[in-house]
Amino acid sequence: MDVRDIRGTVQSGFEPVRDAFLRNFQQRGERGAAVAVYRDGRKVVDLWAGTRDVDGTAPWAVDTAQVVRSATKGVAAAVPLLLHQRGQLDLDAPVGTYWPEYKAAGKERTLVRHLLSHQAGVPALDRPLTLAEAADLSVASDAIAAQAPVWEPGTDHGYHAHTYGFLLSALVQRVTGRSIGRWVAEEIARPLGLDLWIGLPADEAHRAGRVGPVEEPADGGALRLRPKRSVADAYADPSSLTRRAFSVITPSPDENDPAYRAAELPASAGISTARALARFYAATLGPVDGHRLFAPATLAMARTEESAGPDRVLVVSTRFGLGHMLHGPASPLLSPGSFGHPGRGGSLGFADPASGVALGYVTNGMRKGVTADPRAQALVRAVRTAIGV
Repeated sequence: MDVRDIRGTVQSGFEPVRDAFLRNFQQRGERGAAVAVYRDGRKVVDLWAGTRDVDGTAPWAVDTAQVVRSATKGVAAAVPLLLHQRGQLDLDAPVGTYWPEYKAAGKERTLVRHLLSHQAGVPALDRPLTLAEAADLSVASDAIAAQAPVWEPGTDHGYHAHTYGFLLSALVQRVTGRSIGRWVAEEIARPLGLDLWIGLPADEAHRAGRVGPVEEPADGGALRLRPKRSVADAYADPSSLTRRAFSVITPSPDENDPAYRAAELPASAGISTARALARFYAATLGPVDGHRLFAPATLAMARTEESAGPDRVLVVSTRFGLGHMLHGPASPLLSPGSFGHPGRGGSLGFADPASGVALGYVTNGMRKGVTADPRAQALVRAVRTAIGV
């Protein structure tokens, strides 16, 4: 592949992003991907290349979307923040104020902010759910409401890989009377014109490419990130909290299955273009074509640390705000004030208030890492070069 195979546009000064995007295909095993960058509400990078399917030959199109895994969490996190902004949700209220059934099994003092910052203590379930059960909000809500916490809520934190979605879905349903997928569609995606869904409609299914695993190039052209032994051991041990948290839906669903893509699973199953992710985060920073999501006070909350330190699930140090991952060693973003969310396997979306930059990256080639994918990090470094920070 050479630069002639890349489609899209780059504003003058942002050529380093195009160059890094090309090198991802040449050196880091990229199959199909897109990247978009906004600055101060204006699109400055919009690129795509490769194939729409990880195992196919049809070219990636201008409107190709992909499963973005946990990058979905960053979009979902905006919902409770916007409900708080509108006076509909008190982040310091007990969850039971809105969801009485949640007060069971020692969770009566869990606050709404504990759910958002991965401090709720329920990253795993004693009995995993099937995909059909996880997609049924009443079943998933009952399961997590009955679950006893692993630690006293608010005293520690650990990544709620799947249960984060059940928690937010149940809370939003009880506060608004709408599902979180419908709320995102009506209050975020439609006003901003985003090709982004939590629960992919059947008439948009043709837009989404097939995803699948890819390995690092054997020639060592890619940056190779080897996990610490403690991390590898945690993922290998079926009884560990790490494995249990990532196995809440068992058997592991096929992400190309239409049933999975149609399910409203805001922790893992969002479908988006890179352009939509970047535009969403740009609107958290300020107006985009007249539409703005976060008021200044909400923006300040989004970037404020709520939990940090050794993560009981990821077994590395992480930093979380009220739903978003914050810049740190586990998930390097653009600057200390950046907030967003990576998706396990590669995708990334974030906003950086200091520079006015928002980035979205989606790929069909899924790697083993949970955060800090080498392809995404190469793009972040290129943005840093382009803006001179």
